[in-house]
Amino acid sequence: MTDCGCEKAKAELEEYLHNELRGEDAADIREHMENCPDCAAELKVGLVLTDAVKRACKDAAPEELRVQVLERLRVLQTH
Repeated sequence: MTDCGCEKAKAELEEYLHNELRGEDAADIREHMENCPDCAAELKVGLVLTDAVKRACKDAAPEELRVQVLERLRVLQTH
């Protein structure tokens, strides 16, 4: 494997976080993250944000909000 560099690691961070990269690309970025403190810090921030979003989205929206959103969408679609 070769060091993919900071530019590629940061550009593909979202895909890496969501396991959307091919094996070799993911391995290159993983290796880079292990050896680059700056990119490792970016990864840590990404992991914390991803976890926070997952926790925030775990619960369903209140029924009243769901109804309001659907009504608004219907109004927008008719215009």
